[in-house]
Amino acid sequence: MQSIAAFAAERRPVRLFFADEARIGLHLPRYRRLTARGVAPRQPWEPRYRFYWLYAAVEPRSGETFYLEMPSLDAECFSVFLREFGRCYGESLNVLVLDNAAAHRARSVEVPENVVLLFLPAYSPEPSPVERLWRAIRARLDVFDARVRSQLEALRAHVAEIVRGLRAVEVSRLTRYDYILAALNAL
Repeated sequence: MQSIAAFAAERRPVRLFFADEARIGLHLPRYRRLTARGVAPRQPWEPRYRFYWLYAAVEPRSGETFYLEMPSLDAECFSVFLREFGRCYGESLNVLVLDNAAAHRARSVEVPENVVLLFLPAYSPEPSPVERLWRAIRARLDVFDARVRSQLEALRAHVAEIVRGLRAVEVSRLTRYDYILAALNAL
């Protein structure tokens, strides 16, 4: 791995990203509903356990995002995500801030030359701005569409449409915490 100083000497940019994964599946969320007193709310729901993982890296300052669908959350899939992420942003040194998931810390994880991993404190997802991105994506899921609720491929297409519809300005607004901007401005 090249050092930050080596990248600076080459006048290559250093970028700060936050990364996380979300399990997205047919077991869709149930929302609160208002009904008349004594009337039980009705909402289509049925437990289904087919899912996939959506990996994301977000640069809060610009709102630029990198997504990759994977079948699981493990060291092998995480290594593929890192390789593709590093390839996509090959012109810069990319500092990637992550939680302490076992897949992130596994010895078999292969980290590309232009990626540096920084870990948040254990059991503290709150500082990660990617959590807000997941909430925004889940809030746009059409849980009343029968195809989205019953077919994994339809759900994948629906989530891809949501992700494509998120503009960089909106992602930046969601993910740029004051502490991140203050730290970047101090550099």
